[in-house]
Amino acid sequence: MIYGYIRVSSDKQTVENQRFEINNFCKRESIHIDGWIEETISGTKNYNKRQLGKLLNRVQKDDLIICAELSRLGRNLFMIMEILNICMTRECRVWTIKDNYRLGEDIQSKVLAFAFGLSAEIERNLISQRTKEALARKKAEGIVLGRPVGKKTDEKKYKLYPKKTLISELLKAGVSRRKIAVICKVDRNTLCRFVNTFLKEE
Repeated sequence: MIYGYIRVSSDKQTVENQRFEINNFCKRESIHIDGWIEETISGTKNYNKRQLGKLLNRVQKDDLIICAELSRLGRNLFMIMEILNICMTRECRVWTIKDNYRLGEDIQSKVLAFAFGLSAEIERNLISQRTKEALARKKAEGIVLGRPVGKKTDEKKYKLYPKKTLISELLKAGVSRRKIAVICKVDRNTLCRFVNTFLKEE
């Protein structure tokens, strides 16, 4: 299968320019696109939360993904590297038009894929290590981590505060917390924390 992948960051941008580039490229190379994936979403969003993630889950050996440029896959280097590493693992090819990038079966692609995976792993480890060091330093300085015991949050700053009366009435009427969470369009755990913090004593 050959896929054309198009991504724009906002509704103000058009997918037509990228589609035009991909179609022209395919005509020159005598390639036929079997399926298009188009989405309007920021490239900073994790690929698993985008249509791209679904595509990566179904690609198979020898499939080809064509996009206008690498930045369409993601807006930061490590995300792009991770995506390309997934494609290499699945033996799926990735071609870009503007930067003329070719990820395939050659030894150069395999070396790059190894470097991509290793770099991403190193970055994750560095972030984890920096976080641990920062927490240890604060603890050593006597800084209490987390919210001090007994200190209450200003309920007016809580996103469910405007619905406090509604939630209270629904609870009194015997409506389950799960249903109330659906009505308020929040996660059940979010609702439970709000109820336990601000409505428990009512």
